[in-house]
Amino acid sequence: MCMSDFIKPLEDGHPTDYLGLFACSAGIGAEEYCKELEKNHDDYASIMVKALADRLAEAFAEYLHKQVRTELWGYSKDEVLTESDLLAVKYHGIRPAPGYPTQPDHTEKLTLWKLLQATDCDLHLTEHLAMLPAASVSGLYFASSASTYFAVGKIDKDQVLDYATRKGMPVKEVERWLSPSLGYEIED
Repeated sequence: MCMSDFIKPLEDGHPTDYLGLFACSAGIGAEEYCKELEKNHDDYASIMVKALADRLAEAFAEYLHKQVRTELWGYSKDEVLTESDLLAVKYHGIRPAPGYPTQPDHTEKLTLWKLLQATDCDLHLTEHLAMLPAASVSGLYFASSASTYFAVGKIDKDQVLDYATRKGMPVKEVERWLSPSLGYEIED
């Protein structure tokens, strides 16, 4: 299985499907506020601000996905889901994110950031590709009712070699980023 399986092929040279990208945050300014709280020895409030920002970022991502499903792309205009339905992913489409089991390569965040111009919205990536602010969410939108979350299995050396060639990235770098998903030991 591959995520590209969830995109319909061209018909008569015209697209019949779309792939969406998103990045959102509820943490802009939170880090500075938390530092101020910690400076005033209010660690509990700092922890709560971080937790709330994380939850709000996830809620924002879920809200954006609902807008895509019901309004922007409108492929589920009449959708009515309970909280349990949302948690059970009973909606059409998925929103996988780089670095998670369906898309384990964190370096794809670089592509997202470039295409979305995310830094213009004050969203940044660290050298290890963690998102800043930390209370941020990014990923892809797939509309297909056949799309589903899945975990990429262990990746073999031949797959890494092919992937490195297609990405134009040194094999050692690909191995470093995909190390938790490799099905072999990296040679020194």
